Amino acid sequence: MTPGQLLTDALGRVAEGVPAVLDGLSSDELGHRPTPDANPIGWLVWHLTRVYDDHVAAVSDQPQVYVEGGYTERFGLPFDDREIGYGHSSEQVALVQAPGELLAEYAAAVHARMSPWLSGLDAAELDRVVDERWDPPVTLGVRLVSVVNDLSQHLGQAAYVRGLLGH
Repeated sequence: MTPGQLLTDALGRVAEGVPAVLDGLSSDELGHRPTPDANPIGWLVWHLTRVYDDHVAAVSDQPQVYVEGGYTERFGLPFDDREIGYGHSSEQVALVQAPGELLAEYAAAVHARMSPWLSGLDAAELDRVVDERWDPPVTLGVRLVSVVNDLSQHLGQAAYVRGLLGH
């Protein structure tokens, strides 16, 4: 298995998990917050997909699906197109209200866009520095592992909240 195939598989598991965590949930359930400031399923899925789209588009020199695919307008959120949810206040989290079908469609579109690029990666490419703002500078491999980790954690959080709802 090549590094690209490994990363494609890891992110593919997240992509497969998104429809499962959204399946059959009402808009109230997508917005349910177990505590007043907890992140609801809808926001968690929007955020994890924005991170995937934003971070992988940046390192692969591709446009973001969110903008190019018209999702900015379809979600209709009062945020800048570059917003991914990092550091959102509780009030901002509450603004992310979208139907499960739209969330699942966006997640599938991002994975479909990024998978061909990811699958073609070889070991040497993973050493390419993609962010010099850190010490040590961040390589492509480190960035992509970070993306896999972040997305997996948020999908797990969404699944946990779904379980609290009795699904």
